[in-house]
Amino acid sequence: MTHVHPTRDDRVVAALSEVVGGPMGERARPHRWWTPVRVLLLLTAAVFALGMVQKAPCSLAEGKDQNWVYSHMCYTDLRPLYVSRGLAEVAWPYSGDEQTRARYETMEYPAGISYWAWGTAWVTHWLNGSPDLDERYRSPVSDLYGDPKVDDEQTIFLLVNAVGFGLLALLSVWLLAGVHPARPWDAAAFALSPTLLLTGLINWDLLAVALVAGALWAWSRERPVLTGVLIGLGTAVKLYPLFLLGALLVICLRRRQIGRFVIATVWAVAAWAVANAPAYLSGAEQWKVFWKFNADRTADLGSVWLLVDQAADAGFSSHTINVWSWGLFGAWCLGVFAIGMTAGRRAPVDTVPRMAQLGYLIVVGFLLVNKVYSPQYVLWLLPLAVLARPRWRDQIIWQASEVVYFCMVWWYLGGFLAPAGGGDAGFYWVGIAIRVLGELYLAAVIVRDLYRPRHDPVGAAAPPRVLTAA
Repeated sequence: MTHVHPTRDDRVVAALSEVVGGPMGERARPHRWWTPVRVLLLLTAAVFALGMVQKAPCSLAEGKDQNWVYSHMCYTDLRPLYVSRGLAEVAWPYSGDEQTRARYETMEYPAGISYWAWGTAWVTHWLNGSPDLDERYRSPVSDLYGDPKVDDEQTIFLLVNAVGFGLLALLSVWLLAGVHPARPWDAAAFALSPTLLLTGLINWDLLAVALVAGALWAWSRERPVLTGVLIGLGTAVKLYPLFLLGALLVICLRRRQIGRFVIATVWAVAAWAVANAPAYLSGAEQWKVFWKFNADRTADLGSVWLLVDQAADAGFSSHTINVWSWGLFGAWCLGVFAIGMTAGRRAPVDTVPRMAQLGYLIVVGFLLVNKVYSPQYVLWLLPLAVLARPRWRDQIIWQASEVVYFCMVWWYLGGFLAPAGGGDAGFYWVGIAIRVLGELYLAAVIVRDLYRPRHDPVGAAAPPRVLTAA
């Protein structure tokens, strides 16, 4: 065996393997063609295809109201944004044209997502026979919502993005499987993830996920320049990849290789600036919309702020939440820094924390104090979590909590959790609490691994061993 087999390393997988004869034997010969990576790619494709089926009712059903969409949990942002953000006219997201800005709202996403959405809108038009855009430009926007051709384009737009997201998911699994060459099966928790199935098509978050997976792969190959570039590009898509630089800082301080951190940071800033340059230069005011939108946002879906705001009728202002959330996140980061600098020093061999471990701790802290937790934000944690704690028991516990929240948020939006006598939906608060507890549970296990490396499956102190179902 050239790699650690999960049936010989993970108790959950070992127990399940009893159905087909038990753990892999010492003399077992691997298949020549069905390598672990190829199996993982097949599993990812199957799970993502099921995700498309799960979202299909909201694209194929006609005449259904929004509550029907929520009850079937097949909502995606892609269809509603196609017309409202000018993609039906392939309008450049950062255009300053007065008529375009009067007709359409500006994309409230970072530049990387706006570029992708604009590019896939162009592909959609090409696949739909390149409709006359001048005619659309002269028509009221309200007419576009009822245009059968535009409705067809919305479905094509979703499918084009789905194909792209599927390729990104495959790329992510391939990269994650290569981070620890002796442990390719650790990526199986990503490939078979129910959260990938349920949330992969909600928004464009898989763009950032693939870049984060690439950064983890590049760092494992001792390539600080490529790591920095991928972190910078990821930050141009979503803000959270920036926090991986904090993990690199701790690792480089522990290894006394601060030069690598400087190199990665410089290239990250350069990549972010280059990626944002076309947006900023073509429409600085439109580019600032993302930052202003998030600064002005109050307590929103899934956040602890919303739970406290509704339960205590606090009425938090956006400024209050901004100050406290960033303050709490700063304190959380200081705690992670202290953990990263002290963990593993008492082990027989000084064990430096891994990037995925510290990355999960930092990003989960940001999500816990953030003003919003959209259902697809679980994807931010997924590549970090599966490498930080590659144990199926812990992955099942954490991802189960995320699935519970996924169901709760749609029932909440559909009004199905509202009490008959009126008032706030307390059951939704339970969903938020379960999600938070699941994320904290995984964080606690990771911290335990850091201080007691013998519990870390990836650590040198935990060699592969045969496990029985008992």
